Amino acid sequence: MPFQSFLDYLLLEKNYSKLTIKAYAKDLSDFLIFNTDQFDQEGIEDVNYTQIRSWIVSMVEKEISNRSINRKISALNTYYRFLLKIGEIESNPLAKHRALKTSKKIQVPFSEAEITIVLDELNFQEDFNGIRDKLIIELFYSTGIRRIELVELKLNDIDVSNNTLKVLGKRNKERYVPLLQSVIETIKKYKEVRNQLEEITDKDYLFLTQKGVKIYETLVYRVINEYFSLASTKVKKSPHILRHSFATHLLNQGADLNAVKELLGHTSLAATQVYTHNSIAELKKVYLNTHPRSKK
Repeated sequence: MPFQSFLDYLLLEKNYSKLTIKAYAKDLSDFLIFNTDQFDQEGIEDVNYTQIRSWIVSMVEKEISNRSINRKISALNTYYRFLLKIGEIESNPLAKHRALKTSKKIQVPFSEAEITIVLDELNFQEDFNGIRDKLIIELFYSTGIRRIELVELKLNDIDVSNNTLKVLGKRNKERYVPLLQSVIETIKKYKEVRNQLEEITDKDYLFLTQKGVKIYETLVYRVINEYFSLASTKVKKSPHILRHSFATHLLNQGADLNAVKELLGHTSLAATQVYTHNSIAELKKVYLNTHPRSKK
């Protein structure tokens, strides 16, 4: 069956994460349901572009964002390219498709002052949840890891003797990130209260709920949003903004772009360059304040 073979191909050959594969399967399933309802056609291997265009129009009418529509069409396009590769179809109905225009939103990072308020001035409870939440925030800001990467961290990913953290990134690519000594100290405190939990189901994972099971992404989002709501008036307060803050603050302090790229786990420099917007603004401020002729 081409559909299952496609998912196996993403997992085994492309090394996509299970979460990404699940999203691809959902997008293809959505189109299959639409195609069956609208055109009474089982399967999506033999559709034409007019049918796909109808799906796009229906999503626009439902006010689904262009970004989400583009992602769904990208999944469909990847499927058709796979079918071409294995000889199941002779042409890709999306070969000449152009993605919908999307507005580029500038992600506003937290300021260094806002980070300081959260980590140094807020009163974290000295119980399991309080210590765990502080460690979550410290790890995001000191390593720049992604939310799913944090959720999937294992206890043995931490090397206390070398102050490093092993991170399993996109497409199962491993990278090693240095840990600050202050973060190591919080990890030690967290392990102490973690060991006192009455029952632990997911023993291998670093971050657990109070019930002893692995934390989930919405819980992580809530933690960041809750604490930063006490220190910041920015509209968006999320793990990704903390990752963005990590990169921006390093660049502001003169870090090499390639080094930041490696820390973030990006495969291309272009992905990292989006974080240079705010550092350029910082450079302009320093330049205007220090250049001998800036006051003339």
